[in-house]
Amino acid sequence: MIKTNIGHAGAAIALALIVNPVAGFAQPAQTGDWFVPGQAHPAPGPQPARPPQRAPATGLMPMPGGNEQAANVAPPQFQLPPEPEIPPVPKGQATPAAIVGILSVPDVLKISTAYQTAYKELNARGQKLNEDAQKEQNALRDLGQTFAAERAKLSPEQIRTKEKEIQDRATEAQRKFGERNRIVQEAGQYVMMQINRTMEKVAQQVALSRGVNLVLNRAQILGTTADFDLTPAVAEVLNKALPSVVVPPDGVSALAMTPVKPAAEGAAPAAAAPAAKPPQKH
Repeated sequence: MIKTNIGHAGAAIALALIVNPVAGFAQPAQTGDWFVPGQAHPAPGPQPARPPQRAPATGLMPMPGGNEQAANVAPPQFQLPPEPEIPPVPKGQATPAAIVGILSVPDVLKISTAYQTAYKELNARGQKLNEDAQKEQNALRDLGQTFAAERAKLSPEQIRTKEKEIQDRATEAQRKFGERNRIVQEAGQYVMMQINRTMEKVAQQVALSRGVNLVLNRAQILGTTADFDLTPAVAEVLNKALPSVVVPPDGVSALAMTPVKPAAEGAAPAAAAPAAKPPQKH
């Protein structure tokens, strides 16, 4: 909530906005896990909480970072109940020898035309949102200063009315810019879901084509050679399979986008359309 503190010495009005317009877009699905090419994956759903992980900065986008301070704190020493006995495990089939491939998601996104084009568009929307929020914050500050200068000439009723006007405007500004920020965040998530969905399938196909049965995140590898790196091939195929993504129109929530049927082979992909609004009653 925006708090207004207006006294005889002047007016201090704070527009409490936390605007990070492309945060949702700049978080690729990089969990640091491996996957087995060709293995079926469950439909997206609620995921368990994961510990924070650090990835090297790419210069392109902020990556999820870990909490270094928390990492250095020793876990509490709980007194656990007695440990259960492990039943005998019968001998099973041996796992195949690991044939490893390395993949760097940030480097794939650097080359992805779909990601770069969408990032440019959403970043421009975020910059415009920040500029508009700054203008409104400056306007509220000017109103507060003008009110402070004129306060001595006003009656108590006029003072209360003016205070309410400024507070109402500040509250509405926070609601409006918070809503715009949410829409930009949702657009970023909508874009990344499209990219991640295709990139995972492409990575599996590239891995299978090379006989790879274990793909590791390069952020967790201290060193390797180019022979293991699947990144260039994945980026090349991704650009062919997904040259662009659907970006919600400016000001339209991704939650209002309706899915469309896949385009015929050889035709350009159809863009999802905003959901139709119900007819207005007159």
